[in-house]
Amino acid sequence: MKTKAADRDRTFGNWLLNLFTRGLLMMLLALPYRWRVPFSGWLMARVVSPLAGYSRRIRRNLKLVLPDLPKDEVEKIVREVPDNAGRTFVEIYSGHQFVRRLDGQLPTGPGMEALRAAKAKGQPVLLASGHIGNYDAFRGILCANGFEVGALYRPTNNPWFNPHYIAAMSRIGTPLFERGRPGLSAMVRFLRKGGTLAILIDQHVVPGAALNFFGRPAMTTLSLAELALKYNALVIPIYALRKPDGFGFDIITEAPIEHAAPEVMMQALNDSLERQVRAHMGQWLWAHRRWKVASNA
Repeated sequence: MKTKAADRDRTFGNWLLNLFTRGLLMMLLALPYRWRVPFSGWLMARVVSPLAGYSRRIRRNLKLVLPDLPKDEVEKIVREVPDNAGRTFVEIYSGHQFVRRLDGQLPTGPGMEALRAAKAKGQPVLLASGHIGNYDAFRGILCANGFEVGALYRPTNNPWFNPHYIAAMSRIGTPLFERGRPGLSAMVRFLRKGGTLAILIDQHVVPGAALNFFGRPAMTTLSLAELALKYNALVIPIYALRKPDGFGFDIITEAPIEHAAPEVMMQALNDSLERQVRAHMGQWLWAHRRWKVASNA
């Protein structure tokens, strides 16, 4: 059932934006893959980000949590963040072609062995990650190698474009579950059957808990930890980090997070993500309004 909010979003402006975005994607996808990915990154970094205000928001977030960062490093991150986002955008829409370019590599690290063991005994698994590198790369490569990995997703703000976006994610792997009431029942059934579900934890979520991220309170969902405790699911941090060539990825897993109070588990995941962001500053989506609690941004 459509909500009043969804009806309000079906504006003429969103309809035009949907047409423009689809047209841009058609143009990008017509290019050879080796040109398509860097051009999409360049377009996002040099055109879209400055015009849409993303560059300004990146600078504001960096000033909030890392005020002593040198100016040249800030400007480097301002360029790299939208470049990575543009590459990720067109990679997701490249579907099977993108997954094939991952060369069949499976994730490394202690979490991979734990994932295999959990699947062998039918235990549910929650793969926790954030908007860093390409968050769909690990799901795509696991699905391509026989692991059924579902994903919890947030619909786009443009209802005209949303079906197009869902279709693209489905080509990477299925099943997909929409955040909130529409997808909750199906997601729970999937977990009860021993399913593996990927969840991104780094968006401002209300209700949630104001947990530490880069030394500042950031509203963080507790639902992942609550699901893990309720269904005895293993929680594994996982990241697909872009290599210097701009195309390949290092897909790594960390040791599973021990079951504890939801706030304790989610703080451990925030700490895990922060370590990865600090090591790959240009690959995390600093344009997010992540610290609304602290900055009212």
